[in-house]
Amino acid sequence: MARKKGRDISGWLIVDKPAGVGSTAVVAKVRWALDAKKAGHAGTLDPDATGVLAIALGEATKTVPIVTDALKCYNFVVTWGAETATDDASGEVLRTSEARPSEAEVQAALAGFTGDIMQIPPAFSAVKVEGERAYDLAREGVEMELAARPLWVDSLTLLEAGEGHARLEMVCGKGGYVRSIARDLGRVLGCLGHVAHLRRTWSGPFEVDHAVPFDRVDREAQEWLDGQILPLETGLTDLPMLRATPEGGIRIRNGNPGEVTGGAEWGELVWVMDAQGPVCIGRYQGGMVQPERVFNL
Repeated sequence: MARKKGRDISGWLIVDKPAGVGSTAVVAKVRWALDAKKAGHAGTLDPDATGVLAIALGEATKTVPIVTDALKCYNFVVTWGAETATDDASGEVLRTSEARPSEAEVQAALAGFTGDIMQIPPAFSAVKVEGERAYDLAREGVEMELAARPLWVDSLTLLEAGEGHARLEMVCGKGGYVRSIARDLGRVLGCLGHVAHLRRTWSGPFEVDHAVPFDRVDREAQEWLDGQILPLETGLTDLPMLRATPEGGIRIRNGNPGEVTGGAEWGELVWVMDAQGPVCIGRYQGGMVQPERVFNL
C-alpha cells in the first residue's frame, strides 16, 4: 500500500512551545495536524524552555538557515547557590554555595558577557562529539571537555534582582546557550547558578505574541491552522528583496543566473520575487542573481 505523502503546503507556523515537550515533538505534531509533506524548525528550544518555535513548512524549509542565523531574544531566571549537571533546574546538583550576589555585582558582571564572547556549551546539549550528541554521552556518564564556541551577544539586561535569583533578558546570535550564560555568571560571581525558567520571546521576525499555543494545534481544525500559516517570505525580512524581470524569473527558476531590478552589494545574499511570488535566495552579481536555493511553489 502506498504511503500517504501529505499536502504540499509552504510557509511558517509559529508555535508557543510549552515546557515538558521537545522541539522535534512539536514539529511532528504540527506536521501531523496540517498533514504537511515536509516540516522543520529554525532553532531548538530545550524541553523545559517555552516560547517561540518557528516551524517551516514545505519550501519554507529552504529559508530555515536565514532565520536560524537571525538574532533571538530570551527572558530567563537564574537561581543562585547551586550548579547542576544540566545547568538548569532539571539536573542533579553538583555544587552549592552560600554566597549571594548583590544587584550591583550582577549588573557589573554582565559587561563580560556581551559582544563577541567564547562560550562552552552545556554537557547536556546537542553538540556533536566524535559523531555523537553530547547529551547522549553525558547520560552515559562519559566525561568530556566541549570546545568553546564564538557567540555574539547583542545585549544582556538585568530585569529584576532578588535575594536568590535574577531575571535577565538576552539578545544573541546563532548558537547561544542560555544555560551556559547562567552557569558562567554564577562562577564569575562566586555564587554558582543555573537556569530556573527560560522563555524565547522572539526569533528573527517571529514574536511570541503572534504564536499559536501548542494545545491549539491538537484542538483546532486543520482549516483554522491553515489560516495561521505565514507566507514563506516572512522568514526573509532580514535580506534585501529584488525583483526578477520576466525572462530573469524563468532563468532563475531553471537554476541559472537571471536579471533583476533593484540593487545590493556585490555578492550579498538576497531574495528574489516576481509576479508569481518568491523565486529564490541567491547572490547579487551586478544586475543578475546567481540562485542558491530556488523555490518550487
